[in-house]
Amino acid sequence: MKLTILGCHSATPRTNTNPTSQILEIKNHMFMIDCGEGTQVALRRNRVKFSRIKHIFISHLHGDHYFGLVGLISTFRLLTREADLHIYAPKGLKEVITLQMKLSDSWTNYRLFFHELSSKNSELIFEDDQVEIHTIPLDHRIYTNGFLFKEKEGERKLDINKANEANINKAYFRKLKQGADVHNEDGVLIDNKKVTSPPKPSKSYAFCSDTAYNPDMVPLIQNVDALYHESTFVEKHKELCKPTKHSSAKEAASIAKMANVKQLILGHYSTRYDDLSVFKTEAQEIFANTELALDGKTFEI
Repeated sequence: MKLTILGCHSATPRTNTNPTSQILEIKNHMFMIDCGEGTQVALRRNRVKFSRIKHIFISHLHGDHYFGLVGLISTFRLLTREADLHIYAPKGLKEVITLQMKLSDSWTNYRLFFHELSSKNSELIFEDDQVEIHTIPLDHRIYTNGFLFKEKEGERKLDINKANEANINKAYFRKLKQGADVHNEDGVLIDNKKVTSPPKPSKSYAFCSDTAYNPDMVPLIQNVDALYHESTFVEKHKELCKPTKHSSAKEAASIAKMANVKQLILGHYSTRYDDLSVFKTEAQEIFANTELALDGKTFEI
């Protein structure tokens, strides 16, 4: 699982900082999370193939999280895209994008699917044989979701030598990998665990931006391998968290500690700060394994 930060700052784009957007590579998928202004340039800068993006997840309808989307949809059209594109976003985004395409007579030459979200409870919004994705309801000024990406448990590892010693026909190797007990050539039932070992642990990633301090999310993100949590302010400006419904670095760290996550990644910094090191310093007072998101930075999860 690989995370690429395309942008991790709040509010307005600047020459050296982009608003929120990420690419998560997981089990042969390349998922885009949020799409602020400048995302197309960031994709090119980070050498991400446009054609591999087939699913885009938008957390909420504040501009710094989706204003780059209609441009990206248009560019896909100019690049003669043929693959379907699925967009998972709050109800209302379909209307916005459709109106822009209508007024500019720029209908896509590929199929565009909107999966509109409105539930205030966590729900499964994507699933295939290898991955499942759930929403994480957040507490912001408008309807907002985070997203939980989870690998499904893989197949067990077959020890071919042990399987041969147990006189198991090769035709049953697939069932063994799937965890089943099988009969050998002598009709004896062979315990799966005697010829296989457990699969690699499944990985998980939680994206939480934007939100006020919200302990209600903790059960949903318990024990994830990595948590991206907004940290718009540091302690000297913590009084701004409540009216804006954002979080401080220490509040993000508190959520990480309560959820027993393995790694915390901070982001969505207010552009009032030139030195971001204070975010990490303050968060590490509560949660040691804290890293800073930076535009162009990658994380191997």
